Amino acid sequence: MQKSDKSEEPIETSSTDSPLSYERFHFVADPRQRPLRVDRFLMDRLERTSRSKIQDAIHNGDIKVNDKQVKPNAKIKPGDVIAVDVPRSLFADFKSGPEEMELDIRYEDDDVLVLHKPPGLVVHPGVGNWHGTLINGLMYYFQQQGGQEIPTRSHGGDDYPGLVHRIDKDTSGLMVIAKSRHAMTHLAKQFYDHTIYRRYVAIVWGEPEQDEGTVIGNVGRNPRDPIRFMVHTEADKGKHAVTHYKVLERLYYVSMIECRLETGRTHQIRVHMKHLGHTLFGDPRYGGNRILKGTVYSKYKQFVTNTLKGLPRQALHAKSIGFVHPTTGEEMIFHSELPDDMQQVMERWRRYLAGRRKE
Repeated sequence: MQKSDKSEEPIETSSTDSPLSYERFHFVADPRQRPLRVDRFLMDRLERTSRSKIQDAIHNGDIKVNDKQVKPNAKIKPGDVIAVDVPRSLFADFKSGPEEMELDIRYEDDDVLVLHKPPGLVVHPGVGNWHGTLINGLMYYFQQQGGQEIPTRSHGGDDYPGLVHRIDKDTSGLMVIAKSRHAMTHLAKQFYDHTIYRRYVAIVWGEPEQDEGTVIGNVGRNPRDPIRFMVHTEADKGKHAVTHYKVLERLYYVSMIECRLETGRTHQIRVHMKHLGHTLFGDPRYGGNRILKGTVYSKYKQFVTNTLKGLPRQALHAKSIGFVHPTTGEEMIFHSELPDDMQQVMERWRRYLAGRRKE
């Protein structure tokens, strides 16, 4: 079975935007991969599309192997890197529908709904995730309520009810959903104007030098590795991004920090903290799932390995969200508890550090 490493974020968009009309995926053929036509290889990995559409995309240069254009009958070999960068119209024949799902709703009225998204839940349907997303669950929930027309945003032929922002698949935390057209317009403007109150809590490797600080740096795709983002020093590359952070707890090997976003770029906190030299603990995409602080002697290595097993994701939680209510004008703010996996990671590190100090 080959390993795939695919982006859960559509191309070049911020977390305050609704999904754009492109999908970008990145596959690495397994070392034991038998020779197989590239179109057949992708048929097994790109759900809900046809072989003829994949062939058209290959002819258009939207699909490359080892950064080179190929023909549909080119054979995939062990270790080959397949990049897919195609319009969502490639999958337009396939629609997602309502699915019953347990939603953790923290507040609701006629205009807005605030919910807590667990880690691992994809926000909206896309290639490889046509079912079981938050949007599928919201479609079912609103359908059961009946009587109220929920506004949608259309992109790539799909309608997303109430979606005005999103968070990464493996980030947990609070989201606000618009239930009226007025609310959608009002909330979208607040996101655009950066007046939404958002606080994230993260666990990072090491200890930042300052108790508080600001990271300013354009965030954009890494041209050498398009499934990752990076800070660009050139003014004309990436999108302007500002993250304010404050250290909440120092444990030498790791720290818990609070982040306040001025902007909302894709992977912003993850990229900015890595740029600062403090990658998010457990973040597999940016190297936080390996030892970045401390020695590599066997006992410590085993401790870190076991700790990471309890958090197979980036240690990032959207703890608070605040906004001005679209109808009443009231300033509303909601807070959520730190998820169990992040609490357990911090407790393990506290015990480990306490034990080291006694030695």
